[in-house]
Amino acid sequence: MRNKKLIGTGVALITPFNEDFTIDFNSLGVLIDHLIENKINYFVVMGTTAESATLSIEEQNKILKYIKEKTNNRVPIVFGLGGNDTNSILNRIHSLDFHGIEAVLSVCPYYNKPSQRGLLEHYSKISEVSPVDIILYNVPSRTALNIDVNTVVTLAERHSNIIGIKEASGNISQCMELILKCPSDFMIISGDDKMTFSIMSLGGVGVISVQAMAFPLLFSSMVKFILEKKIGEAKKCHYNLLKSVDMFYVDGNPPGVKQALKTIGICSSNQVRLPLVKMDSTNAKKISLLVCQTLDNKI
Repeated sequence: MRNKKLIGTGVALITPFNEDFTIDFNSLGVLIDHLIENKINYFVVMGTTAESATLSIEEQNKILKYIKEKTNNRVPIVFGLGGNDTNSILNRIHSLDFHGIEAVLSVCPYYNKPSQRGLLEHYSKISEVSPVDIILYNVPSRTALNIDVNTVVTLAERHSNIIGIKEASGNISQCMELILKCPSDFMIISGDDKMTFSIMSLGGVGVISVQAMAFPLLFSSMVKFILEKKIGEAKKCHYNLLKSVDMFYVDGNPPGVKQALKTIGICSSNQVRLPLVKMDSTNAKKISLLVCQTLDNKI
């Protein structure tokens, strides 16, 4: 693997907010400790789940600084650094303090819909200036653009610091093609909680998860079992997680996981910033019940 530190269960950290929409650093600290104690392997900071689109650069830098200090090198940190303006990303790379950052997660450019040749150029420019490893992030449901298999293969072959892809296309055939055609050390990481068992069983090396924030030990156990080829044990975890996974996204992300974290007492509030809104009250009751039922079940 191109970066063995990033094998296993990563979580895309939320940004907890107080009811007045300010950042709740106390809840963030509780969450970090809880996840590390329950075997999470690394954190993704400033991904989509962090509501990064609603955070200023100043806020993002404060959160990153806090997470570095709180984590204190106990687990690696991956920083979300993507967008649809290549030059702005390059400027951010030049200005960012990469001390304590293991890699960057760079989402496929959205809205302006470049060609596959444009994607090659975009990621090649990032590769040339990044002082740390790069994970591609393919999530067509959000970006309206797929990073095609041949594009990923070309990037993987040309740039040794492009170490893997967070694959959230929902297309299992595409995942199999990536595993088949990419260099053997290139890392296929599930970006879809529901498909983690399937992708890893086919040869993926881990996950960047949302649901694992609510069930860190259960999710990390599933991933560990798959890596150890203990498929029967992993399958039990998978089907336990499957009972609630859809509810985490029914009102968008991260309202579902924020409600779950409030239910179990990790976060003091389930507040989100507009244009997102809190879970519908009926759905909030459903996910709270499912979370409690799941936690009552032993691994």
